[in-house]
Amino acid sequence: MNIGIVCYPTYGGSGVVATELGKGLALKGHSVHFITYKQPFRLDSFHPNISYHEVSFENYALFQYPPYETALASRMVDVVQFEKLDILHVHYAIPHASAAYLAQQILKEKGIHIPFITTLHGTDITLVGKDKSFLPVVEFSINKSDGVTTVSHSLKNDTLQSFEISNEIEVIHNFINLERFLKIEKPHFRKLVAQDHERILIHISNFRKVKRAEDVILMFDLLGKEMPSKLLMVGDGPERQKCEELCRELKICEAVKFLGKQEAVEELFAISDLMILPSESESFGLAALEAMACHVPVLASDAGGLPELIENGINGYMCPVGDVSSMALYAKKILSSDESLSQFKKQAYQTAQKFDIKIILPQYEALYNKILAQSKS
Repeated sequence: MNIGIVCYPTYGGSGVVATELGKGLALKGHSVHFITYKQPFRLDSFHPNISYHEVSFENYALFQYPPYETALASRMVDVVQFEKLDILHVHYAIPHASAAYLAQQILKEKGIHIPFITTLHGTDITLVGKDKSFLPVVEFSINKSDGVTTVSHSLKNDTLQSFEISNEIEVIHNFINLERFLKIEKPHFRKLVAQDHERILIHISNFRKVKRAEDVILMFDLLGKEMPSKLLMVGDGPERQKCEELCRELKICEAVKFLGKQEAVEELFAISDLMILPSESESFGLAALEAMACHVPVLASDAGGLPELIENGINGYMCPVGDVSSMALYAKKILSSDESLSQFKKQAYQTAQKFDIKIILPQYEALYNKILAQSKS
């Protein structure tokens, strides 16, 4: 197949999933064309089956804000025409689905039919999509898509509750490339972070309010009073400074390291014992899955799609949002002995194996084939 993929090229989960999906499709012999304003950061190596098409445009004085959606639709039209694409797969509803519909209608006038699939990832539904400024367009674009997927059953339910959807929605869970996310022992690296008797906890996010990164600090403060440990805070965003200030107030700065954005997160997971994800909302929890692939159990909130990934007492624990006391108790339970931690790590990896890209990717291929068959009938 000749597939066009439209996504955000940044560190967010939707861009990661879209890029890894494209790379996986290319390895199976499909031709993949990424269409976005910047090369996706996970598109970090050459592959003969992968092409990147930049969306570039001038911001004329007439426009207060750059008309990206219009430029994106025009670029899609161009790529579909001249690369002979079979199908478009757009990730994140705004503005990709509406731009895909516009491109589809333009191409229709030229005698070309291009079906498009929209994958919903989370905040495009639970946050942005509910904004009255966008809701009618999001709803329309979902219903006009030739296929729609969500990354969890929870997000599917949120979509159906928030919008009047007449289209069928298929759940295809997020996935992990187990060949990249491996458990690699790095004892020398670990010694730079913690002493032999200390546990290492890790939190990775974009430090937005919804991620509740301050809860990680509060929980770690409680745990640290009973168990020698270190905390790695990975990522950046608007709430990072508040977290740093909270560490100073609690006098735990020596035990907490803020590392900023990191691309090779698997190397940090390799030295970690427990992942903390106390989000107020998570459509699926891709960071949690990446941790599990590296044999790291997860302590998380019971929000959104996380219950579809985490089993209490098996590969981690879930707590009510904001319940830092329970989080500290569960963290201690997981980390209290080497035997307990070893069992949780083993079971975390067993969970990750169920979401291997080799299992999930054929589900997308089957959907592509179904939509293409329907478009030809």
